[in-house]
Amino acid sequence: MPSPAPSSALSSPRRRFLTVAAGSTVLSATAGCVDTDSDDSPASSRADPHHEEADSVDELPLFDAHTHITPMAARGHDALSADALVDWMDSNGVDTAAVLALESPEAYPVQATSWWLLEEIQPYADRLVPFVTIDPRTLVHDRDVIEDVLEQYLEGGARGFGELKAGIGIDDEMARQAYELCSSYDLPVTLHTDGRAMTDDLGLPGLESVLESFPDVDFLAHAHGWWIHVSGDVDTMERGSAHEGPVEPGGRVPELLASYDNLYGDLSAAAGWTALTRDEDFGQSFLEDHHDQLVFGTDYLYPGQEVDHFDLFDRFDLSLEAWADIRYQNFQSLLV
Repeated sequence: MPSPAPSSALSSPRRRFLTVAAGSTVLSATAGCVDTDSDDSPASSRADPHHEEADSVDELPLFDAHTHITPMAARGHDALSADALVDWMDSNGVDTAAVLALESPEAYPVQATSWWLLEEIQPYADRLVPFVTIDPRTLVHDRDVIEDVLEQYLEGGARGFGELKAGIGIDDEMARQAYELCSSYDLPVTLHTDGRAMTDDLGLPGLESVLESFPDVDFLAHAHGWWIHVSGDVDTMERGSAHEGPVEPGGRVPELLASYDNLYGDLSAAAGWTALTRDEDFGQSFLEDHHDQLVFGTDYLYPGQEVDHFDLFDRFDLSLEAWADIRYQNFQSLLV
């Protein structure tokens, strides 16, 4: 049975101030995608006219919802600076990118801490949107202490929470405390789910319990443990398991997207690419059916990394309105 939804702590005037103040960061970070003179909410994606003005998909703004920077070499890959990330964005037509912290030992051999990330990307406040994270296991400390840390991150411009990639269950009690914290501060959460981090059982019952318990938190689901569930024949959560061939009906990913409007699919990394391209007939219909809950991302992590995702726009045939959702509107709307 799902745990009961937590009570919100958003009544604090200071938290309300921080949420509004941090929200102003997105005005400069949407690379001209938003009409800031509009009477509507300045970051409201649905009021944005760019898809109506564009004649082709390449003319639409492109927001990469999942990138990283790293402070030193690891796994045989060089470090990635903010300068190098922006150069790569320029080379690939990416207007704006979310940069996600990596703070858990399961996440990456070299930690890219939230405070370091905020400092490094500050010169590119008009191009890079910071996501910070706190390992849920840190919540063994007094909650007020952790809230003070998060508030400092928000004052530094943080706009989301992630990448949450800790070696605990996705519905672990410590993880639920982190989700409650994100609920209090109106932060979207990027979840990495596989057999080692934010783990779940076959069929993703833990994720569904979380979605039911925290309906006011927007979750971006990412990685192998999530995307392998596009198909209904999943029999293992192991990272090396088969993730190819025709997609069988009954996959939990389409079911969960259809059932929960606080759930989004992060298309980044090999898992996201493979989920769409292993069976292109499925990929086409999946994009058509769920374009309003999918966000473009790459998981760019190191210099020279091969990224296939830019080919999506030629491989599949969608309306400009649907591509606008995937390329920038959906993710931008989460940052309001």
